[in-house]
Order: sequence, then structure tokens, then C-alpha cells
Amino acid sequence: MRFTKIFIFLILSLAIGFFGCAKEQKVEVPKHEQITKNLVPPKAEVKGQAFLVELSDLKVIMTVNIASKEIVETPSLKGSIKITNKSKDILDIQALTLEYLDEAGKPIPYKSEEKIVKVYPFWKALQPEGIAEGSLDVTIPANAIKEKPLGKLEVDIVYIPSPLKREILILPEKIKIE
Repeated sequence: MRFTKIFIFLILSLAIGFFGCAKEQKVEVPKHEQITKNLVPPKAEVKGQAFLVELSDLKVIMTVNIASKEIVETPSLKGSIKITNKSKDILDIQALTLEYLDEAGKPIPYKSEEKIVKVYPFWKALQPEGIAEGSLDVTIPANAIKEKPLGKLEVDIVYIPSPLKREILILPEKIKIE
């Protein structure tokens, strides 16, 4: 009788220990996923008065909530850029800005909560027929992806022509310090 009580006590202790220590481990499912979409066409070329600009391997990378399919972060536009100086002067490129236009040619605005990085600093002096290459990494408005379809991409190049021209002006009046 005493032996059976001890045996039952040991079995219950083992059962409680076994089931009590076995913790349920939950695997957390990711809430967001990163989606990459290629722009069509993936390569674009445009020639202005002073520059030839080539954009290639263009793709939009966005983070989306898996359940709602809503974009949770400002999407980014990535790719490669190649700028060729087609003028006869040295051109000192300062920056490159991108504007996103809808099919009617109107700018697509960013939402107030979106991060705006549409300026790509370049800082490169190009000789005539000189080439500057780099990788492009800027943001794109979420509206350009879902609400207002992206129709056109506007590339603005900020540069200083060189050699710089200066003009000296002297005031004709006599200046006094009193």
C-alpha cells in the first residue's frame, strides 16, 4: 500500500514536471515583406542641351504589410545612372533631382508622413565628353505606385558651367565712413 502511494506520487510528479516544463513555443510570422517591382522600360535615355542621361536597372522597392497589402514605408527607386557631358565646356554637376509625373504630366505629391529623398548629390566636374556614373537611390511617392500611376520621370541636373564668368562692378559714388 505504501509502495503504491510512492509509485503514484512519482508518476504524478513526472507527469506534472513533463507537461509543466514543456512550454509552447510560438513562431512569430513576419508582418511585413519587401517587394521589388521593375520599371518598364528598365532603361531610359534622354538628351538635353548639355547632357546625355541614361538610367538603367530601374526598380521600385517597397515594404508592404502582408495582411492589408498597404505600403508601410516610403518606397525607394534604385538603379544606375550615367551622365555624359555633351557641351564644349567643363560642367560641374552639383546634384540630380527627380520628379515623378502622372500620365497627364502633373507632379505626383508625397504624403505628409512620407520620407522625401529626391535629391541625389553628385559633385563631379565633367570635361567635354566626360562620363560620370553612379547608383541611384531615392524615394518615390507611394501614390505613384498605387493611386496615380507613374507616367513620366523628370530628371533635373543642377550644375555650374566652368570656367566661371565674373563681372566686377564699381559704384560711382564716393563712399565715406562717418
